[in-house]
Amino acid sequence: MFRSSSFHTIDAKGRIIIPSRFRNILKSDKVYGVMVSNKDDCLYAYSFSEWEKVENKILSTKTNAMADFRRFFLGNSCECMCDRQGRILIPKSLRKYANLEKEIVLVGNLDRFEIWDLNQWDKINKEMELKLKKEEVKEEIASLGL
Repeated sequence: MFRSSSFHTIDAKGRIIIPSRFRNILKSDKVYGVMVSNKDDCLYAYSFSEWEKVENKILSTKTNAMADFRRFFLGNSCECMCDRQGRILIPKSLRKYANLEKEIVLVGNLDRFEIWDLNQWDKINKEMELKLKKEEVKEEIASLGL
C-alpha cells in the first residue's frame, strides 16, 4: 500500500525518482515499474497488479460515459519501467497534462500513488482543508472513528 508524500524534482528528460518505500512495493510485484495515466489534473501510478484490477473494473462497466472515460484514461496510459536508480520516465504528453515542470509531489493513495505539480498540490490541499471543516464531512469522517 502506498502511503505518505514525497517532494522531488523532475529532471530535464522527464525522469522522477520513486521513493524507496514505494520502490519496495513495486519490486514485490511481478514487474518492476508502474502504469501511469492522467486523471484529476495529476498522474495516477499503479503497480502492474493493481492496474489489472483497474482495467477489469473499467471493462465490466458498459455505459456511454464509461466508454469516454475508458478512451481517456486507458488511451493516455503508459508503462513506465523503473531503471537501476529507481527512476521512471514520464512521457511528455503526461507531463504536459499534469503541468510537471520541476517541483513535484508523489502522494500515496493506498492502491496507487499520484504525481502532482507542487503548486497544484498546494492549491488542492488548501481546498481540501476548507472542505474538511464542513459539518457533514466532519460527521462522515467521525463515523469512521477518526
